[in-house]
Amino acid sequence: MKTFSGYQLITPDDLHWRPSNLMKIPNADFLERTGSENLGARLWRMPPRSANTLHKHIRTEEFYFVLEGTGRMRIGDETVTVPKYGGVLVGPDQLRQVFNDTDDEVLWLIIGAPEEMEFLLGSKSQMDLSLIYPTDPKQLPPELEGNTWPPTE
Repeated sequence: MKTFSGYQLITPDDLHWRPSNLMKIPNADFLERTGSENLGARLWRMPPRSANTLHKHIRTEEFYFVLEGTGRMRIGDETVTVPKYGGVLVGPDQLRQVFNDTDDEVLWLIIGAPEEMEFLLGSKSQMDLSLIYPTDPKQLPPELEGNTWPPTE
């Protein structure tokens, strides 16, 4: 595992916002330009009545921190409410999904380590996605029953 040496300042102007692949949630990767192979950090703007993927990890522990709004997530069979400036640490084996069942946007900072090498650019391995998505990743939590997400294009 390569470690990062020195430091690198990342400003808001450095961030590139894009919709996530499966659920179309706006997100910005803080560390993509640094070359870090140990740590991931991403901002997620959860629109009203939206959800991110239902997933787990192989090795990565994730820390979820709410910057704006009130965060909601399911971890296994539990629903957790995370207040502004609150956080929750989730182990790799736990099925989890961040969602927003309110009418206001919620801004999350999600930090994970160690980085899952299979997802880094240039990885030579073929990732078995069932390890990350053991069930339908687009499945919405019960709190969003009757809603449609992601939006149709």
